[in-house]
Parts: sequence; C-alpha cells; structure tokens
Amino acid sequence: MNFSWSPDQIEFKDKIIAFAKDNLNTDTLDRDQNLNFSRALWKKCADFGIQGLSVPKKYGGKFEDIDLLTATLAMEGLGYGCNDNGLAFALNAQMWTVQLPLYEFGTEEQREKFLRPMITGDKIGAHGLTEPEAGSDVFSMTTHAKKVEGGYILNGKKRLITLGPEADLALVFANVNPKVGKWGVTGFIVEKGTKGFIQSSNKAKMGLRTVPIGDLIFEDCFIPEENRLGKEGAGWAITSYSLEYDRCSILASQLGAMERQLETSIDFVKERKQFGKSISAFQSVSNRIADMKLRLETSRLLLYKVAWLKNEGDSAMLDAALLKLQLSESFIASSLDTIRNHGGSGFLTEHEVERDLRDAVGGVLYAGTSDIQRNIISQMLFSK
Repeated sequence: MNFSWSPDQIEFKDKIIAFAKDNLNTDTLDRDQNLNFSRALWKKCADFGIQGLSVPKKYGGKFEDIDLLTATLAMEGLGYGCNDNGLAFALNAQMWTVQLPLYEFGTEEQREKFLRPMITGDKIGAHGLTEPEAGSDVFSMTTHAKKVEGGYILNGKKRLITLGPEADLALVFANVNPKVGKWGVTGFIVEKGTKGFIQSSNKAKMGLRTVPIGDLIFEDCFIPEENRLGKEGAGWAITSYSLEYDRCSILASQLGAMERQLETSIDFVKERKQFGKSISAFQSVSNRIADMKLRLETSRLLLYKVAWLKNEGDSAMLDAALLKLQLSESFIASSLDTIRNHGGSGFLTEHEVERDLRDAVGGVLYAGTSDIQRNIISQMLFSK
C-alpha cells in the first residue's frame, strides 16, 4: 500500500479547500438554525466539479475514470474547508449511493436522462432504502413492487431518506418477490411528480440540519420498466457495492472536519490565558490535543487503506466496517474534546463549535450503526 500522493492530487485537494473556504461557508449558522438547504451552494459545487468525482468524464465527470483515492482526498479537503457538515454529507450521499449505481448498473438511456443532470447540479437524487421497520435489517423491507404490463406498481414507505424532501428523483429499492427475501430486492428510479409518489416535508433533527431528510411514500405508484435499475433481484448487489464507496467519501469529509477541529483547538488553547499562562500548558488540555491527533491519524490510515483496496478492485467489507466504526466514533470524541478545549465559548451556538458535535452523532447511525459495524467485524472474524 502506497499512501503517498502525487503533486497533482495535492494541488487538487488544495484547490477544493480554497473553493470551500471562499464559497461554502455562507450563513452556515443561520441555515443550521432554520433547517435551510441551499440549492445555490449545491450548484456551486457542481460547477466546480464535486458531483463529477463519482463518474467518468464521458458522463460529465471530473476525470477520465473514477479514481476513488483522488475522490477520497478531495472529499477530505471539502470537509476541512467547509464548515457545513450537512452539505458535505448530502453531496457524498448522492454521489456514491445514487450516481455511482446509475453509472455502474444503469442503461445508456438512464445515464443520459438521470445521471448527467445530477452531475451538473440541475437535479438532486436520493437513495431510498431505509424503512420504518427496516433500519439495520434493511432487507426485511416491506416496500414491494408488483409486475404489471409495461412496468411495476410500487407500494410502501421509506424513512430517514437524505435529500428525500428535495429530490428530483429517487433510487428506490423494493421487493418484487418477498418469498426469496433479499434476492427479490430490486432498484427503481422514481421521478418527482410521478403519480402516487409522495415526498414528506423536511424533518427537524439534532444535527446535519442543513440537509433535508424525510420520508418517501408510494401509493400504487406506477414505474415504467425502463426505470428499473439492473435486473430483478439485483438490488442487494447494487446496495452492497455502493455502500463501501459511500463510507469512504462520507467519512473522508468527517476526517477533514476532525483536522479542522484539531487546528482550531490548538490555536485557541495557545491564545487562551488562565492563571497567568496559556491553557495549553495544563496537562488535561494538552492530553486532549494529543488524543485528538491520535484519533485523526489512526482514522486517516484506515480511510486510506479502504480507499486503496476499493481502487484496486478488492473487497473491503471488514476494513470498511472497521473504518466506519473508528472514524464515526472518533468524530464524536474529538467534537466533545473541542468543546471542552473552548470551555464556555464552545458551548455557545454563536461560536459554531458545538455544531460539529451535533452533526457527528449522525455518523454512528447512518450507513450502518456502530453496533452493526461491530457485528460485521466479529462475524467476519469468527467465520475465518
């Protein structure tokens, strides 16, 4: 494994950091408090080429081919330069759970009709998998699709769907043959405005408040056969394929945020004076800084390893679970340490330090909870 970066990759990361600092930190405090999602910022990201990192240039992507290592480094830079964790989370969600499956498993017609507008930022896509009674056990879903002449009739409900209230299209998974369990799960592209397709309003939540999250409801919703993604029963393979990529990039943005936290904390504790000296001289404070650095670097190694494995075309189920568990839990710990380092100021919303902690909590829930990651890790070790 070679984790060194080329000058071009480093330069690209630096450009993304500069772009994020100059363009994406507008009114974050206000948008967080008011649950506001900004399509204008979304379009700026598209114009810069962020959404194009998950598809090749042929379909409007940033580079000739998908390079997960470069994309991971880029999204790390985005998380470092952009203080809006919700925006980074939403971008990653669309890029890796909607765009990538459409590219890998879609027809040419689907790629042209649905993929290109997402790359340009003109359309937004959501990934509809989780249900009210199918969270961690996603393949016990009850949303079903009945084959009819010319297509399928969808009925069911999806819950906690990132970008759901705002989406122009949704990649939705439903079971066409519940008797065979997960092998009946199939993907469908559902367009906004389709009869029987209902998008809920945005749900208020603890963190990641700048990205809309809600429900998708299907009531006798007809989906033409040309909007099925892949073959019947291919949904399990499609979802499993995209989730490993999704974890790399979403967690890369969190890694960038953790580095930003560390630098912010160091600057603050060096300047803050108590009892006639900088608080960095107190062991309790300096130990927290050391812990934050350790979490950052151990998380970085796991992240780069998973990105390298996927870039090589290898399976990374165990390593991805280790990464998800380590980095998401570390982001919470470092967010709490950042607040402690800032003292009372860190507790105040106006200083924009406490928001990272609220945003970080979501990381131990979405894309597989920490409990599920521990189950995956132990089961894979026991099966050896």
